Amino acid sequence: MTEEQDEAGVFRALADPTRRQILEDLRGGELAAGEIAGRFAISGPSISRHLGILKGAGLVTERRDGNRILYSLVEERLATCVGRFLSAVCPEQIVLRHTKWRGPATPEETS
Repeated sequence: MTEEQDEAGVFRALADPTRRQILEDLRGGELAAGEIAGRFAISGPSISRHLGILKGAGLVTERRDGNRILYSLVEERLATCVGRFLSAVCPEQIVLRHTKWRGPATPEETS
């Protein structure tokens, strides 16, 4: 599999709003599969399929703790794939990110 095909899997995984919400939920830390499923009005098996797609894309990892499966966000993978794409398509994205995350520039930053 080429790097391009590998990254395409990340974007296919990100195409679904449920999967994007799962990634957002995992931003706060590790969650059990049941905790993730409890946040959605869809079936447990559907959530399992979404988690499988995210895992296959390398965006989440899982570990067993007794009878529970705990999921974690792989922040580096997400940031690298999306960042590489944005850099290629929108080189000024770093300026936009700086502006959005930090808010308006202070007078000291503009001088």
